[in-house]
Amino acid sequence: MAGYINSDHLRLFILSLSILITLSAFFYLLGRRHSAIKTPHPPSSSLFRNLTGFLLNRLRHRCHDWPPDTLTTNPSLTLQATGFLGFSHRIRTADPANLDHILLTNFPNYIKNTCYTTAMQELLGTGVLSSNSNLWSSHRRIATHELISKSFITFVSHTIQSQILKSLIPHLLKAGNNAVDLHQVLKRFTFDNMCNIVFGFNPCLLTSNSVGSKYHSFVQAFDTAVELISNRFMSPLPVVWRLKRYFNIGNERKFKQAIETVNRFVMDIIESKELQFNGHSCITNDDLLSRYIVSSSGLGFEGEERRNYLRDVIINFIFAGKDLTSTALTWFFWILDGHPHCKHKIRKEIAMLMNQSDHIDHQPNLTFDELKSLHYLHAALSESMRLFPPIPMISRFTLDDDMLPDGTYVERGWFVDCSVYAMGRMKRIWGSDCDEFRPERWLDGNGVYKSFDPFKYPVFSGGYRMCLGKEMAYLQMKSVVVAVMHRFEIEVVGGGGSPEKMVDPPVSMSTVLSMKNGLRVRLKKRQQDDIDAPRVKDKGVMIAFFGVFLVWLSFYKHKQYKLIGVTN
Repeated sequence: MAGYINSDHLRLFILSLSILITLSAFFYLLGRRHSAIKTPHPPSSSLFRNLTGFLLNRLRHRCHDWPPDTLTTNPSLTLQATGFLGFSHRIRTADPANLDHILLTNFPNYIKNTCYTTAMQELLGTGVLSSNSNLWSSHRRIATHELISKSFITFVSHTIQSQILKSLIPHLLKAGNNAVDLHQVLKRFTFDNMCNIVFGFNPCLLTSNSVGSKYHSFVQAFDTAVELISNRFMSPLPVVWRLKRYFNIGNERKFKQAIETVNRFVMDIIESKELQFNGHSCITNDDLLSRYIVSSSGLGFEGEERRNYLRDVIINFIFAGKDLTSTALTWFFWILDGHPHCKHKIRKEIAMLMNQSDHIDHQPNLTFDELKSLHYLHAALSESMRLFPPIPMISRFTLDDDMLPDGTYVERGWFVDCSVYAMGRMKRIWGSDCDEFRPERWLDGNGVYKSFDPFKYPVFSGGYRMCLGKEMAYLQMKSVVVAVMHRFEIEVVGGGGSPEKMVDPPVSMSTVLSMKNGLRVRLKKRQQDDIDAPRVKDKGVMIAFFGVFLVWLSFYKHKQYKLIGVTN
C-alpha cells in the first residue's frame, strides 16, 4: 500500500513538473520575443534560472552575494528577470546612473513597490518608510523640520552620551573575562536609546533583568515581527504567506500576535503622553513623540485617527534606528578585529582629540562638533557600510513605461531593484581593490573625510528619499565606538573580519544584512597607562622639541655674543 501511494505521488510530481517546465518554456520564449522587440538589453533571465539560482543560493546562505555574481558578468550592470509564469518582470541594476534616474530624475515614476508595502503594512502602517505620493511628502516635511532642529540634535547627543556612560559601559564591565554577544548587547542598547529619543523614557532593557516586563514583551514582539517580515520577502511564492495570513495559521498567526503586542504597547504610551499634554506637564519635552503631538495638532486628525498616525510615525522611527545602527556597528567591530592597523589609527585619532579637548577623568563624552572632527573613524564606518550595508536592497515599482540611462526599457508595472550590497563590491565603481577594507579611499590628501556620490554609495538611499537620520546614525555609531574602544581591547572569538574571512562573510538571510549567529567577543579593560600612552608620547615629542629649541637658542645667543665681541 505504501509503495502504491509513493508511486502515485511520484506520478503526480512528474506531471506537475512537466506542466511547469512547459509553461516556463512557453513564457520564456514569449519573453524573448518581447525582449527582442522592445528591450535589446539587458539579458533576460528565465523563471527556471531565477528560481533555481534563488533556491540554491538560499540553501548556501548566499542570497546577498548572488546579485553581485550575476551583475558583474553583464557589461551594462543591469539584468532583466522574469517572474512566475511570466506574470511579473524585474529589472536588477547596479549602475549609479540608473539609480540617479530612479531616485531623483524621474522620482515620481518609481514608488515603493506593492510587494514591499503589503509585506510591511501591519508593522509600518502608512509611515514615511512605506508610504508614497502626498502622504509621504507630508511625513517627509514634518520629519525634516523636527530632525534637523538644533535643539533635537543637542537632545540626541546628550541622550546617547548618557546612555553610554550609565548603561553600555557598566554592562560591558560586568562581563569580565566572559565572552558576550556584542550584537545582542548593541541591539538592546540601541533599543533603550531609541525609546529615550522617541518616547522620552528608558526601559533599561540592557541593564535590568526585564524578562516578563512589558518592555521585554514589546522588543521581543518587535523582533519577531521583523523576522517574520523577512521570511515573507524570502518566500519564492508570496501567495504562500498570503494564504497563511488569510487562514491565520503558522507563522502568520504568530506574526499577528506580535503586531497586537507592539500596537498595545505603543498606543498605551501615546495615550499616556496625550494625558500629560492635556495637563500641560511635558510641553517642553524634546522626545520625538512629544514633538509630533505638537506638530500634528494642525493636521486635522482627531481621536483614534490621530493616535494611529502617531503610532505609524513612531514605529517607523524605531524600525529605522533600532536594528540598522546595531547591525552596522556589529560588522564594523568584526572587520576592525581583522585589520589591526586601522584599529591603531582610530585609537590614535581618538587620543589626539581627547588630548586637545582636555576631558575630565579621561571620559570620552565628546560633543557633536568634536565627533565630527574624527575623520578617519568616519571613513572607517563608511567603508564598513560600503561592504556590509544594513539595508542591502532598494526596490521600486514603475507607474509608466520608461527608459533607463543605460538604454534599458522598463514597462509599466515592472519592478526595479538596486542591489546596494552589489554596488559596494563592483570593480567598475570602486576599482580593483573593491573587496578590500580601506578607509583611506574616503580621505583627501589632508586626511579630511570626503563624501561620495550618493548614487554610487546608496547606503542611506539617495535623491528625495535620502535618509533623514543619517547624521543621527553617524553620531550614535561614533559615540559608541569612541567609548568602547577607549576603554576596552576587543577580541572576536574565532577571529574577526580578516581579508581571508571577508571572502565568505557570515551573512544571515534577512531583509536587514545581519550577522549570522551574532558576534561573540571577549573584552579586556585597557589600563590607564595604555590609554594615556598616546598622550605621553605626544608630550614627550613636545618636550624633546622644546629641549632642542633651547639648545639652538643658547647656541644662537652665544654666536651673537662672539660676533659683538669681534665687532667691538
